[in-house]
Amino acid sequence: MATDTQRPRPGAAILRTALRRNIGAMIAGTVLMGLYQAAETAFPIALGLIVEHTMQDRSLGSLGVSIGSLAVIITTVSLSWRFGMRVLQKANTTEAHRWRVQVAACGLQPVARDVDGLKSGEILTIATEDADQTADIIEVVPLLVSSLVAVVVAAVALSLADIRLGLLVIVGTVGILSILAVMSKRIGSSTQEQQAKVARAGAKVADLIIGLRPLHGFGGNHAAFGSYRRVSTDAKRQAITVARVNGAYAGTALALNAVLAAAVSLTAGWLAFEGRISIGELVMAVGLAQFIMEPLKMFSEMPKYVMIARASAERMALVLSAPPVTVPGPERPAPGGDLEVDGVRHGTLRGVKFTVAAGEFVAIAPYQPRTAADLVAVLAVNAAPPAYEGVVRLGGQELADLSVEAVREHMLVNPYDAEIFGGTLRTNIDPSGSSRTLSEAVEASMLTDVVALHRDGLDYAVRDRGANLSGGQRQRLSLARALAADTDVLVLHNPTTAVDAVTEQLIARNIAKLRRGRTTVVITSSPALLDAADRVLVLDEGVITAEDTHRNLLAGDEEYCLAVAR
Repeated sequence: MATDTQRPRPGAAILRTALRRNIGAMIAGTVLMGLYQAAETAFPIALGLIVEHTMQDRSLGSLGVSIGSLAVIITTVSLSWRFGMRVLQKANTTEAHRWRVQVAACGLQPVARDVDGLKSGEILTIATEDADQTADIIEVVPLLVSSLVAVVVAAVALSLADIRLGLLVIVGTVGILSILAVMSKRIGSSTQEQQAKVARAGAKVADLIIGLRPLHGFGGNHAAFGSYRRVSTDAKRQAITVARVNGAYAGTALALNAVLAAAVSLTAGWLAFEGRISIGELVMAVGLAQFIMEPLKMFSEMPKYVMIARASAERMALVLSAPPVTVPGPERPAPGGDLEVDGVRHGTLRGVKFTVAAGEFVAIAPYQPRTAADLVAVLAVNAAPPAYEGVVRLGGQELADLSVEAVREHMLVNPYDAEIFGGTLRTNIDPSGSSRTLSEAVEASMLTDVVALHRDGLDYAVRDRGANLSGGQRQRLSLARALAADTDVLVLHNPTTAVDAVTEQLIARNIAKLRRGRTTVVITSSPALLDAADRVLVLDEGVITAEDTHRNLLAGDEEYCLAVAR
């Protein structure tokens, strides 16, 4: 799966891949839907034959055979449609799922891809709407072929009555498709532009929701809303344009189909009046003129859906074919858990250098919040090795030589704003259900009061982003998840900023106890956590300026005392 997502995939290649992977389902669906269209088209033919023969013979036997034939046709229509659509929709849904997973895998990679300025909200739209519309090609092709079957059966049946009727259907169908093919190109380009604008609006509102509290804090919510309104209005205008184009397309298709049906009916009536076809053939021709409206309508809509699928596939290709910022190495870190940062320059970091031995509990006291954020980005591999100078070594191996999966298994970097997901307390703490230290993590993070507060305990339902939890409860839940992972190296960034001083003291002691023998780095200005650490590194202006225990630094460094004392 990972290799598949790294291949360049232009839109056409994505569509070919979708068709190739579902060739079996498409063949079965095409046969069944072709049978459905043939049986439905056979209905007016059967009516014509009944009028032609049964009414002439006026025998009960002929009437019984006719009724039986109609029953067989109706049963074939019902069953072939039911099972044909079941096969196609299952394949469609499965293929959409595959593309959603691949796009999501690219969007969630720790080593970011160069996605041409796309935001997470836009990638979300691509992973949902565009993936679904791309997978629609699996239904479009069989329905296109089955509609063609209906047109061919009708043309052959009408040709047997009179060659002019058959030619009229064939020429009319070719003319309709030629006109609609030109219109469908406009739909494809308009739809692609609409999808891009809707995705931008979605990304904007996602950013606003995430930053709502700080926006309220400095009064920027009205300006932010105005910005979103402009983006959303732009998307609305484009949606109206697409609706107009679609409306013109649908109206033209319906009008052309009606003209063709009317032409067939009038021509058949004229031929019957001239005595060149029988009454039974006239009934068949008029019936086919009515029944052919549905396959013609379906046939004429297919080019539009093909263009929409291609536009969506092109947008997916923006993500799937984007090259990674760096290609992770194949190595794995050696056991032990030591961490070394050697001369790293990134953002505000100016050659920061320190080493954390295996099993050591080290606190880093950053004087500038931005410096802490830049360090976390490097350790979390959110900033790939080519994006910064210097070297980070984990277990003696450089990060550039390690696979991202190996880094994640060996070292967990828990950000201060870690997401809380909809589900339960348990699934947030232990998403995989495999943690062996779940209860210890709950106790160490002081989340026990939250668990005890609710009758369901760890199975208490948590809303999206932890909307039904307080800020302190969300932070402790995030900390419990990090501790439950029980990785060799754990990096925590401001894990206790939203809890009271007493709880913070208990959490600091609990972390030191639970993580004893495991490498732990806490980036914080909390006196409780700084005091619990084996040693403290002072990070000031992008470099390590001091190193000692918390209490020694308090006694001998006035600047440190002012920075961390509460």
